[in-house]
Amino acid sequence: MRSGVFSDFKIFAGNSHPELAEKIANCLGKPLGKATVTKFSDGEISVNIWESVRGLDVYIIQSTCNPTNDNLMELLIMIDAMKRASAGRINAVIPYYGYARQDRKAKARDPITSKLVADLLVAAGADRVVTMDLHANQIQGYFDIPVDHLIGMPLLANYFKKKNMEDLCVVSPDHGSVTRARNLAEILDCPIAIIDKRRPEPNKSEIMNIIGNIDGKNCIIIDDMIDTAGTITNAANAIKELGAKSVSAAATHAVLSGPAIERIKDSAIEEMVLLDTVPLAEEKELDKMVHLSVAPLFADVITKIYTNGSVSKIFDKE
Repeated sequence: MRSGVFSDFKIFAGNSHPELAEKIANCLGKPLGKATVTKFSDGEISVNIWESVRGLDVYIIQSTCNPTNDNLMELLIMIDAMKRASAGRINAVIPYYGYARQDRKAKARDPITSKLVADLLVAAGADRVVTMDLHANQIQGYFDIPVDHLIGMPLLANYFKKKNMEDLCVVSPDHGSVTRARNLAEILDCPIAIIDKRRPEPNKSEIMNIIGNIDGKNCIIIDDMIDTAGTITNAANAIKELGAKSVSAAATHAVLSGPAIERIKDSAIEEMVLLDTVPLAEEKELDKMVHLSVAPLFADVITKIYTNGSVSKIFDKE
C-alpha cells in the first residue's frame, strides 16, 4: 500500500450521490475535484479526470446504491484512473456498501459477493476503504487493505436524546440488529425488545414473537438499512397492536426499493429518522421522514486519515 506524508488531498465524486460529496467537500473547505463520469451510447462508462493528482492523497466518494452495478463500475474505473495518474494514495469512500447482504453461504452454491466486491476494489487499486454500517461486520476482514468502518448509530442517538422522550424502549427488528439496539438503548438509558422473525424468501419477513415488554412504551425500531421496508413495517405494526404507545424508526441506509414507500406510509411508524448515505428521490419523500447528514462525520474521518490521526477518537467523543 502506498502511504506516507502527502502535500495535499483532493476529493472526487462519481454520479451516485453528488449532493453528499458536495456537503463533505464543503465541510472540509475544499472544492470537488474536476472529473466527469459519462457513458458511451452502448452503456460503457467513461471517466475523465481533468486535474493532476500525482502524489496526492485522493478520496473518491461513491455509494454503491441503485443502480448498484453502474455505481460500482464507476468507482472501479475512477480508482483505476487515479492509479494510472500516479495518485499517492487512493481512498474509496463508500457511505453505502452494496452487495453487503451477500456476506456468507446461506445455502449450497451461494456466492459470497461481498468478498468479490472487496477483491475488485483492491484489484482496481484502492489503498483504503471508508464505509458506514456494513450489513455484517466481518466484511471488514474481506479486504487486504485498511477499512475504516464508521457507525451511524451515535448520530441517530443524539437526535432521539434531544427529544427527551419518556417510557422509551428500543426495538431490534431481528436478531442481527440486537447489538445495534443495545448500544442505542445504553445511550438512551432504556430497555430493549427483540423481534423474532423468519424470512421465507429474500425481501420477505414474518413476525414470529416479541421478546421484551413494549406495552405502553414509546418504541424506537433501529436497523442498518431499509430496503423494501417489510421487516421494519411488520415490526412497527406488530408492536403497535401489542400496546406500544408510539412507534418511531431509525436507519442508516434508506435504500427504499419496490413497495417501501407505500408500506411506510401505511404503517404504524409515526416518525422515520434516516441518514443520507443513499440519495432519496423527491417522490420518495414522506412528511414522517427526518434526514440527518453524515457529511460532517465523513469530513472528520477524512481529516484524521490525511493527518495520520486516530479515527477511533472521533467515536470516543460521541
